[in-house]
Amino acid sequence: MPFFYALMRASEAGWQGVLSELMRPMTRELLANTLILATSVTIASGVMAIAAAWCTERCDLPARGFLRVIASLPLSLPAFVSSYAWASLGPWFQGMAGAILILSLASMPLIYLPMAAALRGMDPAFEEVARGLGGGRWRILLRIVLPQAAPALGGGALLVSSHMLAEFGALSFLSVQTFTTAIFQQYDLQFDNASAALLSSVLMALCLPLAFGELYLRKGRRRARVARGNARQPAPAKLSTLQKIIALAGFTLFAALSVGVPFVTMLYWLIQGTSIGQGVERLWPALMGSLAYSLPGGLLITLLALPLVLASMRASGLFVVLAERLPYLVHGLPGLVIALALIYVAIRHAPMLYQTPALVFAAYVMLFLPLAQSAIRASAELIPPELEDVARSLGKGPITAFLRVTLPALASGLGASLAMVVLQLMRELTATLLLAPSGVTTLATEFWSYTNDRAYAAAAPFAALLVLASGLPVYIFTVRSLPKS
Repeated sequence: MPFFYALMRASEAGWQGVLSELMRPMTRELLANTLILATSVTIASGVMAIAAAWCTERCDLPARGFLRVIASLPLSLPAFVSSYAWASLGPWFQGMAGAILILSLASMPLIYLPMAAALRGMDPAFEEVARGLGGGRWRILLRIVLPQAAPALGGGALLVSSHMLAEFGALSFLSVQTFTTAIFQQYDLQFDNASAALLSSVLMALCLPLAFGELYLRKGRRRARVARGNARQPAPAKLSTLQKIIALAGFTLFAALSVGVPFVTMLYWLIQGTSIGQGVERLWPALMGSLAYSLPGGLLITLLALPLVLASMRASGLFVVLAERLPYLVHGLPGLVIALALIYVAIRHAPMLYQTPALVFAAYVMLFLPLAQSAIRASAELIPPELEDVARSLGKGPITAFLRVTLPALASGLGASLAMVVLQLMRELTATLLLAPSGVTTLATEFWSYTNDRAYAAAAPFAALLVLASGLPVYIFTVRSLPKS
């Protein structure tokens, strides 16, 4: 639906209008900014994630359990809250350099968590053989470890890249113009649907390589095994005292920049500023609104993602590939485009759905289905389909075999999917602003309305409550999934 809507609206400009819009210097500048931001943030997040995962999983650093929590903590802070905190300090951190720094820190856990899990699950025999043949530490990392972790690394990088293509709130605070912010301005300020739809079409074209790139990384790989068994942990690498000091200093600097500065700034605005106390009576309705939409939304998306993942792993063909990849393509679209497409269709063909929760949930499914797919696939790849065949050979029907064999084995992936999607829905802004029924507010929409008026102190309680409410999903998704030291 969003594709057809964008293409139909773009066609209203005509061929001359399309060429004129594409050849504008501003379009080239938006393209450059979008590519620079997505590429830089993905590379910077990836480098930090690989280093952190290597230090916490393969080195003899002290307090590795605490360091794993430090590396995961930025997940508890929405990117637009971090950007609000940094931007409210002054104009020094606004612009492309500031955006790359702040968004890289905020996005790092999306790559770190799957990378650390991949390092923990690897068979150390390959590295031991390579070491026995004279391979050095760096050569083993580049030739043995990273190729095995490529699917996890690629999946995390895909999420970060697609987030950067669709990011809006954080970039608005940091005054960086990309396709997403330009599309919002075209719709909101100039009411130019044709130009905005044309920019959306270009953005969709940028998402295509990302949506299908992960398939190449997973091609020909099979990770299933009949039983987990007792995983043998490799001996941690011995670091010198100087190397340990440098590594610990790196974790300290990361913690200070990623969560220290935003938390201290948020605390400052909670006790300072002329707008303190405004809108306090809206805190409770906003919290209830966030929970009322994020919890059922997370359950619905997880239930829809499950058959998609299983079908993509057990069937082949163009239709199956498209059914699995299309959600990744849509995930790169701004929430604004998806919301406007739904409004257009609802007003013209199903007016009874306009401004109802059903339309909000439809937008949530379009925006966040890939998150659930990624989380469920990580567990599903470890389950050999032959297990169901064994159950059926014992006289069990297909439904009973699925419920008693496959579903329990998928429990960890389903739990991770539910936690991650609920976390993202708590922070969702644009689609909720446009589609929620009149009078419904969430923590994110109330925070946005106050920061839009530069009432930073009034926005601070909503930001703090949003962080606290995000704490439980983050705890389930990260801390509970980490190994006990």
